[in-house]
Amino acid sequence: MALRDFYSNYAVRTALLPASYAATTNGIAVDVKDCKSAAIHLSVGVITGAASFSAKLQESADNATWNDVPAAQMQSDAPAVLVASFSYRLGYLGGKRYFRPVLTLASGTSAIMGANAVVEPLIRPVP
Repeated sequence: MALRDFYSNYAVRTALLPASYAATTNGIAVDVKDCKSAAIHLSVGVITGAASFSAKLQESADNATWNDVPAAQMQSDAPAVLVASFSYRLGYLGGKRYFRPVLTLASGTSAIMGANAVVEPLIRPVP
């Protein structure tokens, strides 16, 4: 029996450019029109100055007005405070057209982080 072709069934979009973040930061809007499912893969690198960041998702119908995704519409394996050298998954279950990650700095200096959205388009194979 052949293995299922995963490559042709998903697309990756940038949701947070890899960089050193020293303040609360909104990620890049991800358009999930014509997508069956979507999630964010967040990677944390080096944390300096005991930076304390948390991660959440926001959603928007128009890519202008943003609201926090209700807990019932989000899946996450991220702890309350992100840990250095670790990756997390943030699943979006909502029905709005756009969503984005938000990193909130509570204290400390900075952290190197980046995130990609992984989406499952309704039309496949993905080119």
